[in-house]
Amino acid sequence: MDNETMIQYFEWYIPNDGLWWKRCKEHAKRLSELGFTQIWLPPAYKGQSSADVGYGVYDMYDLGEFDQKGTVRTKYGTAKEYKEAVRALQKAGLTVYADIVLNHRMGADETETVEAVQYADNDRNRAVSDTHEITAWTKFTFPGRNGKYSKFQWNHENFSGTDWNEANGQKGIYCFSDKNWNGGTDNENGNFDYLMGVDLDTDNPATLQETEDWGKWYYDEIGMDGVRLDAVKHIDVAFYEKWLGEMRQHTGKAFPAVGEFWSADLGKLTWYLDSVKEKMQLFDVPLHFNFYNASSSGGQFSMRDIIANSLVSVRPEQAVTFVDNHDTEPGQSLTSYVQGWFKPLAYALILLREGGTPCVFYGDLYGIPSQNLGVIPGLKKLLMIRKNYAYGEQHDYLDDDNLIGWVRRGDKEHENSGIAVVMSDADGGSKHMEMGRQFAGQIFHDALGKCMETVTVGEDGWADFGTAGGNVAVWVTKGAYDTITIEA
Repeated sequence: MDNETMIQYFEWYIPNDGLWWKRCKEHAKRLSELGFTQIWLPPAYKGQSSADVGYGVYDMYDLGEFDQKGTVRTKYGTAKEYKEAVRALQKAGLTVYADIVLNHRMGADETETVEAVQYADNDRNRAVSDTHEITAWTKFTFPGRNGKYSKFQWNHENFSGTDWNEANGQKGIYCFSDKNWNGGTDNENGNFDYLMGVDLDTDNPATLQETEDWGKWYYDEIGMDGVRLDAVKHIDVAFYEKWLGEMRQHTGKAFPAVGEFWSADLGKLTWYLDSVKEKMQLFDVPLHFNFYNASSSGGQFSMRDIIANSLVSVRPEQAVTFVDNHDTEPGQSLTSYVQGWFKPLAYALILLREGGTPCVFYGDLYGIPSQNLGVIPGLKKLLMIRKNYAYGEQHDYLDDDNLIGWVRRGDKEHENSGIAVVMSDADGGSKHMEMGRQFAGQIFHDALGKCMETVTVGEDGWADFGTAGGNVAVWVTKGAYDTITIEA
């Protein structure tokens, strides 16, 4: 399919009204019309409270069906509404990605006494205590579900550690004394196996079998097309290679996956992709930080390097590019929110270039009212341009510290295709760029409406395409311009 485009269809602060799955169902057709071909939905299973966004996982078999943790529904609705939303989205032509969180559990039903060793927060290879007993929340019996779908119950043998000793109310990084942190994880903090809650011990055969059994049940129950994998750097790299293999064998399908390895270090991402034998894509975190740094540098970021050291620059087929997400928005643990003035530039960079699968953040398309953040101007137009006109051979003019551009020369399959993009993080100006002789004499308009005068391509196929300061201009043919009707 041409120009695959994903949307992350949620943000952290959406209302806890249980109506989200209904909204997804209602908006399915509109999302397809905007050019989206893939949709990433939030974690659908019961968290430790009705307000849980989905990452404080309690019971993965409860999709909003059982009275547990003070609620039947999840933040997003009921199991029935979830299934209806997935079907509606698929009917509208979208590939549905389910958010999978297999790193940890929270909200246990009972405590257990466990022997553990405390480790330094910033060096999980350095013990700071002798072996001693702690009281840990490690027993998950799911009384509200009462064994429906699975009779499996979790206890301390299925976990490797926790960060809370209920006996004395002390917070710390505790590894159970008969366990080790899993290998094959990120080496940040010495070993970044532990993230939060009680940490799954994926070396335990029973734990491994249960995650595989649940994944197959989830697919049979919901029929999602692919998965977004949470916190992969905190899980032994061998785990998802095996888990995805099992899921693909069970489904008999390609079953695409995109992982979240949160690091700006490109080398870590390519190491991970090599280690899982390229069985998934990864979010392009280094590119996000290029955008964040450029937006915060007052024109001092070298725009010629805006794509440098990004995943899309070296592994475009495995890169899911993005500007922001639920973790980077204000108030969250990974806050690194790209400043609003730069967002149209960043979205042009992920939506209108070759390479990578762009993922648009719900909060940028619809706003985040709780944080007084509005819709990003021109984003719907950029989506329309990607869907209809951003095709053909790409030629880059990333040759200036402030003013850069590129052209896409169009193809015969898409009428009026071919675009020229110019952006600046400082003063305005123009770039002399070659559209090609096939465009000789054609008149181009700035689809985003920042530049009011038109540009006529010369007989040699070249033209000077401009932009205003701190802005992006997307130049399209008159035929394309006349058909772009979505408001900015």
